Amino acid sequence: MQNPGVELKVLDERLRDWGLPRYQTAMAAAIDLHACIDVPRELLPGMPPCLISAGFAVHLRDPTIAALVLPRSGLGHRKGLVLGNLVGLIDADYTGPILVSAWNRSPAGEEPVVIKPGERFAQMVFVPIVRPEFRIVEAFSAPSERGMGGFGSTGVA
Repeated sequence: MQNPGVELKVLDERLRDWGLPRYQTAMAAAIDLHACIDVPRELLPGMPPCLISAGFAVHLRDPTIAALVLPRSGLGHRKGLVLGNLVGLIDADYTGPILVSAWNRSPAGEEPVVIKPGERFAQMVFVPIVRPEFRIVEAFSAPSERGMGGFGSTGVA
């Protein structure tokens, strides 16, 4: 399978010094996103999320791929830095700036999370998308083993 081409527009020239979006290792699944901010941002526990620019825009142009913006696992685990919307979805036809909703999920009284200019604070992964055609039906064409069971209906053991 050939890798799709993605157009990338640099919106913040500091990325050229900090590092243009790239894979950090040969087998990395995601590219790291740099915080393109002018001064450090302090995120207090329980404070509303804030938008932080990644300094670039992409144009995927292919409806069979999308990009997901995710937190970096180490920052989320050690410092409580996660995304305000949990996962950001970049559609193939979106060409605006990549903005990350950053949020400190730590409980009140914990240390603030400080994001510094140029810090790698989030990541983006590209994923395949399937767009099925919907057929409106009165009843499903075949039964399933699970049926309408949900929310724990298959047990926990």
